[in-house]
Amino acid sequence: MVMRVFVAGGTGVLGRRLVPQLVARGHQVTATTTSAAKLGLVERLGGEAVVMDGLDAVSVGEAVAAARPDVIVHQMTGISMAHAGKPDLKHFDRWSVPTVRLRTEGTDHLLAAAEATGVAHFVAQGYANWNGIREGGWVKTEEDALDLHEGTAAYTAMAALRHVEDAVLKADGAVMRYGAFYGPGATDDQLVLVRKRQFPLVGDGTGYASWVHLDDAASATVLAVEQKTRGVFNIVDDEPAPESEWLPWLAACAGAKPPMRVPRWLARLLAGDVVVTMMTEGRGFSNAKAKRELGWELRYPSWRQGFKEGLS
Repeated sequence: MVMRVFVAGGTGVLGRRLVPQLVARGHQVTATTTSAAKLGLVERLGGEAVVMDGLDAVSVGEAVAAARPDVIVHQMTGISMAHAGKPDLKHFDRWSVPTVRLRTEGTDHLLAAAEATGVAHFVAQGYANWNGIREGGWVKTEEDALDLHEGTAAYTAMAALRHVEDAVLKADGAVMRYGAFYGPGATDDQLVLVRKRQFPLVGDGTGYASWVHLDDAASATVLAVEQKTRGVFNIVDDEPAPESEWLPWLAACAGAKPPMRVPRWLARLLAGDVVVTMMTEGRGFSNAKAKRELGWELRYPSWRQGFKEGLS
């Protein structure tokens, strides 16, 4: 069934992989950008382009009304250099402000526009990387709580993710909890640090991460759109792993020297508590539900394969 799909955030790293996949499946795609300079990019991807300010209710309402979509896909974030500046995890609360606003105000504007125009289905971007509840096992399912990290610089960003899930599930939509993205344009900042040996192992590197290639994240999203899926899904690869495994492999694939190791106290001094928590206490996630209920098949089942193919 051909659908009219409205992709909010169509020129982000995931939007650039999602729009062509939707178009290839025969869907009519309207994709938004915040810059008129990127309208041509959307058109080259096969979509109809529109400039929209996700933090302006009127702008959102007009764009959605004009597109008359069957489904809205919320992929708006503000983590690019243009919106948030150089990544600053030590001051996570300040650096994440653009994304926090898009996940709170932006989500609310899109949901209001969906209700006003009778859009039947809504799919939103969530997150499942290191932020599972820090108790019990190292790998979490959708039944396990996310950690809000109250009292830390990560709290506002984690609370924004909770807002997305609460609001979208109330609207009977779907939240795709993506792992850490890799693929074209997604890890450029990390690779610069890895090659300069400025991305160290912290302590014993026991904190788990979950990765997903952009193309696999996009294909899962296409399935959620086409199947009118409801609920929360962890969109991660088959191999959640501790930093002590994935970071040296990433360095090797990038042709860099092995990462240095720093003690927790020094990492906390240099990079802050959030980074130390990620690298020593983070939890990974299981993709069993997404594979079972969506019929999702990954092109890159493991970051080992994906890093190697993408960087070698």
